[in-house]
Amino acid sequence: QLQAYGGGSVQPGGSLRLSCVASGSIFSINDMGWYRQAPGKQRELVAAAISSGGRTNYADSVKGRFTISLDNAKNTVYLQMNSLKPEDTAVYYCNAVVVPYRGHPTKNFWGKGTQVTVSS
Repeated sequence: QLQAYGGGSVQPGGSLRLSCVASGSIFSINDMGWYRQAPGKQRELVAAAISSGGRTNYADSVKGRFTISLDNAKNTVYLQMNSLKPEDTAVYYCNAVVVPYRGHPTKNFWGKGTQVTVSS
């Protein structure tokens, strides 16, 4: 399961840091990431981090402002969000692609979501 922390309200230009911890049956983590869904819009990828090799991927709208990092030892992914804009307001969901046991197919997990509101 995934537990996310760190949502809240902030003024434009402010910063927030989200974290998400994966727990349970985990043999290895393929990748972890963050998605978001604003009211009336589809869920979209914000950022993702590949466990092997450290490759990261960002939505164009957050490049240069958000930074994702993955701590494999702690099964935790972080999202540092700087220079926040009102259009970043959304529910942010943590995602993880996990191998639960050796030789088992990967499983895709979602956290419950945490609200981020950027408003003056």
